[in-house]
Amino acid sequence: MPAVYSSFFGRLRFGSLRRLLYLWARSDSIGNGAFNLHLDQNQPIVYVLPYRSLADLIVLDRECLKAGLPRPVRAPHGELMERESYVFLSNARAWVSRPDPRDQSPQLLRALHAVQQHHCEEVQLVPVSVFWGQSPDVESSPLKLLFAYNWTVTGRLRKLLAIVLHGRKIRVHFGRSLSLRELMHEDLGPERSLRRINRLLRVHFRQQRGAVIGPDLSHRRTLLKGLLQSPQVRQAIQLEAQERNVDPAKTRKEAARYANEIASDFTYSTIRFLEVVLSWFWNKLYDGIRVNHIERVQRIAPGNEIIYVPCHRSHIDYLLLSSLLFQNNLTPPHIAAGVNLNIPLVGGILRRGGAFFMRRSFRGNQLYTAVFNEYMHTLFSRGFPTEYFIEGGRSRTGRTLNPKTGLLSITLRSFLRSSRRPIVFVPVYIGYERVLEGRTYLGELRGREKKKESVFDIFRVLSALKLRFGHVAVNFGEPVSLHSFLDQQQPGWRQQSHAPDYRPDWLPTVTDQLARTLANAINAAADANPVNLVALSMLSTSRLALDEPALEQVLNRYSALLRRVPYSSSVTQPDMGGAQLIRYVESMGMIGRQSDALGEILYLDEPQAVLMTYYRNNILHLVALPALIACLFLNNSRMGREQISRLVTGIYPYLQRELFLQWDLDELPGVIDNWIDGLIAEGLLHEKVGQIARPETSSGEFVLLTLLARSILQTLERFYMASALLFSHPNGSLTAEELEALCSVMAQRLSILHGLNAPEFFDKILFRQFIQRLNEMAVVRRDSEGRLSYSPDMEDIAENTARRVLSAEIRLSIRQVARASKTPA
Repeated sequence: MPAVYSSFFGRLRFGSLRRLLYLWARSDSIGNGAFNLHLDQNQPIVYVLPYRSLADLIVLDRECLKAGLPRPVRAPHGELMERESYVFLSNARAWVSRPDPRDQSPQLLRALHAVQQHHCEEVQLVPVSVFWGQSPDVESSPLKLLFAYNWTVTGRLRKLLAIVLHGRKIRVHFGRSLSLRELMHEDLGPERSLRRINRLLRVHFRQQRGAVIGPDLSHRRTLLKGLLQSPQVRQAIQLEAQERNVDPAKTRKEAARYANEIASDFTYSTIRFLEVVLSWFWNKLYDGIRVNHIERVQRIAPGNEIIYVPCHRSHIDYLLLSSLLFQNNLTPPHIAAGVNLNIPLVGGILRRGGAFFMRRSFRGNQLYTAVFNEYMHTLFSRGFPTEYFIEGGRSRTGRTLNPKTGLLSITLRSFLRSSRRPIVFVPVYIGYERVLEGRTYLGELRGREKKKESVFDIFRVLSALKLRFGHVAVNFGEPVSLHSFLDQQQPGWRQQSHAPDYRPDWLPTVTDQLARTLANAINAAADANPVNLVALSMLSTSRLALDEPALEQVLNRYSALLRRVPYSSSVTQPDMGGAQLIRYVESMGMIGRQSDALGEILYLDEPQAVLMTYYRNNILHLVALPALIACLFLNNSRMGREQISRLVTGIYPYLQRELFLQWDLDELPGVIDNWIDGLIAEGLLHEKVGQIARPETSSGEFVLLTLLARSILQTLERFYMASALLFSHPNGSLTAEELEALCSVMAQRLSILHGLNAPEFFDKILFRQFIQRLNEMAVVRRDSEGRLSYSPDMEDIAENTARRVLSAEIRLSIRQVARASKTPA
């Protein structure tokens, strides 16, 4: 292409074409765009476009003008003697066919000579990708999809049609600048150095295409055919036929049926349709969606296999996440969904939106297992972004559930089989101010049986639109590289033989550790929204009510404490004062108000109180450590820092397992000190002569300290219940299952006696986790019959700790009920 801007007529022609194009076209910068380049504008800047295209050059010029960057059609600053500041990596002309990528740019060669011969000190290369539309290359494509930017890059006629069809949605990605001097290799000479630079730039453009439009996607029938031809599936077909003594053709048909049942049918037209429908739905349902830290994903997407691991609170989760990724120019993931969602109408839409379906259990079906494992390996090895929920199902209590390790184990085995493409997990926290299934959860929290999903659920959702649902926060946590994780957990994993059916002895332990790491990372990205904060405050009161000034003060203090000692850099919270938080939650109808002659009282009625436990549990982990420290001062007026640290460290492993707290034991003392300093700074504790003291018991600060302590008190009471029941029976007489059942019955009894509105208080799963943790820490041991035994001094240790954190009334009540219990027959 001759210089387009070096003459008067060239400038006139270029300017006229740009004005003509932008009568129709609209463009924006994406990713780590023009504002984050950190360019030295005193040194020559050369923009690199992958293929020769006047339209792409016009769009680039427009975006540079908008960003205040040097224009590509002007001569570069500095000593580089070129008339313009752009090059095409491939300079070939093509009307219909694809340009030859091996063609080399003479302008780039001249720049390389200038730097090598020190005519120019430095040249900054900025790779630029221009996307006309956004889609993977899939089957059943409408006209717009046919000419969208995809992996089939062709000539001018196709670009002309792309301008017409997709000119309203042009995305420009500015890559990080590259130093031409650093890219040169002194021993290669200019020609070979240029070929090396071209290869590096082509890799960059290929990775950027993959991050934005997704990997090249085969026709679905071709993909399923390849799945059945894989050695692992063929072997499973033969084994199944031999075991059942049937014709292999029959088991092959079964395998094909499984593959068709599992595989997604990712279709761009459906994604676009869902984008329009869901955008309307989000605007109708929510006041707004806050997206935080998405730049972490944009930074790592090129060149990596991304696996999104969100928390699971609602069916909205996967729809919302895919929609947001698409809107932010990231490829929507393939999503693991339970086969129970493959229902008429809904299942087909979800499948075309990227969902692949899996059965709840693979046990006893080796053929299905082989097909599913091979499908997952295909997704990972070919670079499809994937999403699955490590909790398994939706959380009905608002807590992060104990992770299921099935899909993580499949992921690890696939990675060990072929680790050429790095896998990076992205934890995602999705926080709702009102969850769409709230009414259903309220019934289930009260003990109602879980309902099976049905097509009629759509109409129940639509009937809920009259409620106000507030805002949603989607927070992307710190990514977890599987390479780095395995290097830390199993340093020699790279040297081991990794056959397709390889199952190392360390796999279960490492998978469990990975699951906990990801659950901790999800919680570390939490959003403390107004409803969470009000629920945390109100449920700590004895009568579920506070006068307005007192509630305002509590909210202000909680907000200040969370800002003073942030749980992590990923946690977000509203920039609102206590009065604003109250008005906001009241406007959503989630808290009641009563007036009398002395002022305003805010309260929770019984249904509100039960549902508010869900929202409190969303962020209970954020205040678990300061609340535990506060508990120590309910029965003790002063303590030393070392004593506080010792007591908190003793209880912490059980809290960590239940609430998925992020700190390891070796970093805990420093964290405890930080929280003590934070409580002192907020006036909730005082430091006197090397001792930490509580405020006067008649002061408002002590009331605030007590409310903070009560937020974690029920968890500590459950721990003591399990211990008291174990000690009230002969040592070695109870199995874990019997102890778990007794704990649940005892908790239900105590909740009635003490008027507790927290259904998770008697949740068997929480007791099971506590008993498992006791066993892991060798506090109790199982004998050959599964019965639990404990060391003689354990009872004294548990009682001494309980005496520090629980009131005498609660301890006595628990011991009385424990003594009255009898071992089930």
